[in-house]
Amino acid sequence: MGRVVESREWYLASYSPEGVPNSDNLKLRTLTLSLDSHSIPEGHVSLQILFVSVDPYLRTRLTGTLDGLYIHQYHLNQVITAYAIGKVVGSRDDKYTEGDLVLLSAPVAEYCIITSSIILRKIHTDTRISLPDYLSALGIPGFAAWVGIMVLGEAKAGSNVFISAASGAVGMTAAQLAKIRGCRVIGSTGSDQKVKFIKEELGYDDGFNYNKESDLDAALSKYFPDGIDVYLDNVGGKMLEAVLNHVNKYARIPLCGMISQYNKVWTEREGVRNLLNMVGKEVRMEGFMLESYWHRYGDFATEMEGYMKEGKITSKNKINVGIESFLDSLASLFSSSNIGKVVVQVNKA
Repeated sequence: MGRVVESREWYLASYSPEGVPNSDNLKLRTLTLSLDSHSIPEGHVSLQILFVSVDPYLRTRLTGTLDGLYIHQYHLNQVITAYAIGKVVGSRDDKYTEGDLVLLSAPVAEYCIITSSIILRKIHTDTRISLPDYLSALGIPGFAAWVGIMVLGEAKAGSNVFISAASGAVGMTAAQLAKIRGCRVIGSTGSDQKVKFIKEELGYDDGFNYNKESDLDAALSKYFPDGIDVYLDNVGGKMLEAVLNHVNKYARIPLCGMISQYNKVWTEREGVRNLLNMVGKEVRMEGFMLESYWHRYGDFATEMEGYMKEGKITSKNKINVGIESFLDSLASLFSSSNIGKVVVQVNKA
């Protein structure tokens, strides 16, 4: 009869326009799948999902609105998708054989059948790079950091670089890339423990706990007496406004995300009152979506793999075990408890 499995998957039961998504919004259901090659369509593969990447942008696909949020919404009753590592179980594509490990955007499920055209790359295991690292420094967060720091930020030796959400998946890689370029790098984060982490383990020159700073403008005056050349923005809101009072001429501000605003409807989001500062200092502030830079993904992967094998870039991954942990893992991104890259281990590698 072939290999038939019961596979659990997360689907969107109701939209969540504000606040942190909960068990009313995302639910688990079980499907029966036949995974053998003869059971799947031509040009498809069946996969056992090993690891799923949990990233803040997923929140923006659950609101049911497009009020300034930039990613297509999931449909009700649709299985949600995320970047993942899967192991090929069956294949109707000559490029993939049983046992291959692949990186792709996949259903958040234990098993799935997908068209092979959405696979980003094969993963050739290397003892110096762990599989979860292909979802962190070598994954979408690492790619976002690379585009922000190397491509749009144009960080160079001597630049003063500021990174918000400094201990998160993007921030931890961005800082290490900026240090490789010879920059002075300062980060902001939400706890003293995280400040200690970014300085001792990620190589930040310094950092501060924004929850302890009653005046962000004064904090930036202290940490950037010579101004800011590059600001990788991951939070938006009050922090972005404060930064604009400290930018140098021709500063670059790549807008990677605005996590402080994701759980609010647009009328409640914080505005930025001092955009005029960008005019006289000829500041370039630019939002970016990774889909516009896929043509650079190969350059990124080659460069990043080299840095990781040389020990120049490391990742800190928080591994939560079991597909049932996905909802709590997503919620953890919006608390001060999380450090590093959150990954769900769905099945054993």
